[in-house]
Amino acid sequence: MIKNYFTLLFFIFSFSFAQDDFEKMVQSEKKAAASKITFVSNSNTANYNITYHKLEYTVDPAVLFISGKVTTTFTALATLSTVVFDLANELTVTAVTQAGASVPFSRSSSNELIITLAASLPTAASATVVITYSGVPPSNGFNAFTINTRPNGSKTLFTLSEPFGARDWWPCKQDLNDKIDAIDVYITAPSQYVSVSNGIEQSAIVTGANKTTWFKHNYPIPAYLICMAVTNYAIYNQTAGVAPNTFPIVNYIYPESNTVAVQNQLAQTPLIMDFYENLFEPYPFRNEKYGHAQFGWGGGMEHTTVSFMYNFSRGLIAHELAHQWFGDKITCGSWKDIWLNEGFATYLTALVVENFDGLASYVSYKSGMINSATSTTGSIYLSDSEATDVNRIFSSQISYNKGAMVLNMLRFKMGDLLFFQALKSYLSNSNLAYKYAVTTDLKMHLETAYGSNLNEFFNDWVYRQGYPSYTISAQNWGVGQAKIVVSQTQSDPVSVSYFEMPLPVRLKGANGEVLNTVLENTTNGQAFLIPVNFTVTSVEFDPEKNLISKNNVVSLGTQTFVADQVLAVYPNPVTDEIYIQKPTDVNIFSIRIFNTVGQKVLENSSLAFSVSELANGVYYVEIETSQGIYHKKIIKK
Repeated sequence: MIKNYFTLLFFIFSFSFAQDDFEKMVQSEKKAAASKITFVSNSNTANYNITYHKLEYTVDPAVLFISGKVTTTFTALATLSTVVFDLANELTVTAVTQAGASVPFSRSSSNELIITLAASLPTAASATVVITYSGVPPSNGFNAFTINTRPNGSKTLFTLSEPFGARDWWPCKQDLNDKIDAIDVYITAPSQYVSVSNGIEQSAIVTGANKTTWFKHNYPIPAYLICMAVTNYAIYNQTAGVAPNTFPIVNYIYPESNTVAVQNQLAQTPLIMDFYENLFEPYPFRNEKYGHAQFGWGGGMEHTTVSFMYNFSRGLIAHELAHQWFGDKITCGSWKDIWLNEGFATYLTALVVENFDGLASYVSYKSGMINSATSTTGSIYLSDSEATDVNRIFSSQISYNKGAMVLNMLRFKMGDLLFFQALKSYLSNSNLAYKYAVTTDLKMHLETAYGSNLNEFFNDWVYRQGYPSYTISAQNWGVGQAKIVVSQTQSDPVSVSYFEMPLPVRLKGANGEVLNTVLENTTNGQAFLIPVNFTVTSVEFDPEKNLISKNNVVSLGTQTFVADQVLAVYPNPVTDEIYIQKPTDVNIFSIRIFNTVGQKVLENSSLAFSVSELANGVYYVEIETSQGIYHKKIIKK
């Protein structure tokens, strides 16, 4: 999700998703909290699981006020005599009942409602309480519950609770450890308005001057994704899926915006839906609906089954729809893991560019994400203190763009087949689906598909901070070879001493020849000999922008090498195996090793052999080749 109250350094997207759109989206997603979250994990709500909410709201878009009745069924995780809900102190509770009888309740100074149960509730037993409340929802800097007036005078009400704004308009449990199994939402508002919430509309009944609209949502949902919007919407329906397995896309649009142009923009939604379904799996909430509801904050918010949207640019549609898989079906298990929501949604938007617009647009888009990611430092995985800072949680540079590019680098490292196989497995895991995940859950699925651990990668790129700058030095190295030497500096060498990563390099010749190669770079100053059947006249590093890096320097040497300069014996000093590096047009006839008094101690003709039996000291290597005899000095350790 996204909003526009903060100025964040960013970039221009290459396809109708410009800087303002993206930053507004980011700001909306962090919209419902002050710059420092005053609500952190509440241990007082950790001893029960909510299984059901019946949410009954009475509202008027012209009045900043809510009257509500919330029926909550929960299961005890330990013996309970009281149950605690998160609720802003500004809202007044007038009654709490259990099994139809009033029960005592109190309020704490830390935005809690404390209910004394009618009797002690044993572990694994369930109970239901009904809370009646009302009041003016607090602003808390961003207004989780908002009313505004549009330019044409129309009144609009909408909510946006991420990360901890739900308590500002209803009694709930906000921690990222419990999803509500199912909800029913009843919104009563003046009859001229259309109401919106999660799930499928069941009925809309007019009684006098009011209309009560009932929505049912039967998928697990966290508190921050429950939503409400009320105004004089026009409804524009679409269909997604393939018959007979179709489902509705319901768009709630301001009447003044319900134009042919907007409907043409919305035509992208079924296409993007098809793309995501083909790439991953069927839409996770296809038994209900998908849709959009226009709202007043610049950007969007991925409420389950209905994204709230400021406009309908393709980039915004793609981002919020992507969240239905990554963020709504599988939700980050802590705000330290927010990149599992935002990095994925940002990267899936990039994949839309790749598949709808082609490689050139995709490369340009990734270039923008790299520029953003390298405009600051910071790790994708947040520290405990960072996870209380809304600006840091929803950092466009780190959580969104660096997160997206780290996914791109994993795809580049693993290859498309294994990368997307891992994501499908992640989405289908029954321990994660419609539940919560943390970074190690994703890592496990990636490693299983890859067949190797990714500890080094995650340590460098996820848990630590900074980025590399590369110096790529290339030379024509004899006939039929090019030598490439890789050097690296780090923006934060204290955090990461060396970023290990496969490096894409493109070699070009004067007659249009092209050779793409990937260097498995693990150490500084590492040299690679690349077979190439043309004279290299230019070199490009990371031509398709697959890596996070900045201020790279690429050079092509012009000097001509004779065989003596090209032949190399390494490593030097040597302890065990010794290797001979040569041009492809040079043949090796024999390799003889002499000690310092001129005695031959070893002879071989292969390009790799053991010297482990030699005593430590200095030796001279005589290499007989098709172009003459050459001498090298080595040290045995």
